Amino acid sequence: MSDEPGPGEQPSSERSGKEHARLTRRVSQLEATLQQVEQIRDTNARLLDRLMGELEVEQARSHSLLRNVLPQPIIDRLNAGEQLIADRYEDVAVVFSDFVGFTEISARLPVATLVAALNGLFSAFDASCAALGVEKIKTIGDAYMAAAGLPGTRADHVHAAADLTLAMRAAVQAAGAPWQVRIGLHAGPVVAGVIGTSKFVYDLWGDAVNVASRLETAALPGRIQVSATVADALGDAFELEPRGAIELKGKGSMQAYFLLGRKNAPVAASASEPA
Repeated sequence: MSDEPGPGEQPSSERSGKEHARLTRRVSQLEATLQQVEQIRDTNARLLDRLMGELEVEQARSHSLLRNVLPQPIIDRLNAGEQLIADRYEDVAVVFSDFVGFTEISARLPVATLVAALNGLFSAFDASCAALGVEKIKTIGDAYMAAAGLPGTRADHVHAAADLTLAMRAAVQAAGAPWQVRIGLHAGPVVAGVIGTSKFVYDLWGDAVNVASRLETAALPGRIQVSATVADALGDAFELEPRGAIELKGKGSMQAYFLLGRKNAPVAASASEPA
């Protein structure tokens, strides 16, 4: 049989050369496509890494903002899908404070000066809460409310709350004129819960809250006024000055004490008393 190409046919060597050239071009095209795919994959991986990093930053920022208004155990419960959060606690120490003559102070000071001073004082209160394991509940105008004995706070909650009141008074004394503070402290049963859906508020209700608020209102400038319940719980660890029976709105006559400081520690003079 002859290997000569027939009429119109190309020699086999020429056909092989063209097929090789076609395959070479095809391989080059595939290699170029593969490089493009790898570049796209690398770009997408970098983009995904950047997006994941931004997501983590935003999640941390969101958690930080949420932590400013809710205790961590409550955040955990909300994240777990719990919708209605309401609890009763039998023994919670509640701290209330407000500034003496705040209405007159706010009318006298420039707005920027007033807000800066309030921010500085409340920031000092917040730092003391964090250091002592006490939960800040809220501020209302110039009033500040905190509680110890809730989940996530210290076991010796009444002592922790007493230490907080001393730290708050010291911060106000350090700020100097015209700032003076009244503080009330009581311990007892409360109901705690989250109110709202778009703007969460964690709040407390109950007799302990009401009595602490009344003790604060009836306190003298620069003094920390506590109930007999708190005085008994503090025992010998703190210096207390009996005030005697006082009338509290809606509660009648109650024995009250002034908290001076921890024993074996220097007691700073109150802002209303001479040094």
